[in-house]
Amino acid sequence: MTDEELVERITRLVDEEHRLEGSRIGEGLSESDTRRLRDLEVALDQTWDLLRQRRARRAAGLDPDAAEPRDPGTVENYR
Repeated sequence: MTDEELVERITRLVDEEHRLEGSRIGEGLSESDTRRLRDLEVALDQTWDLLRQRRARRAAGLDPDAAEPRDPGTVENYR
């Protein structure tokens, strides 16, 4: 996946996140919407992480295509 494709994916995920959050203003989210929102947050963290990896590899003179998506446990537990 190219940097541009990752940015497009981030945009789509954020758009969906905003739609979900905005659709229930004042009402709260259903269980399925809450689960979907959490899934979106994890997907966003993973996508941002992959984009950062690619940029760091490029800046270091390495192949950005060698960057690998990290599992949710890793990206959700950064300190």
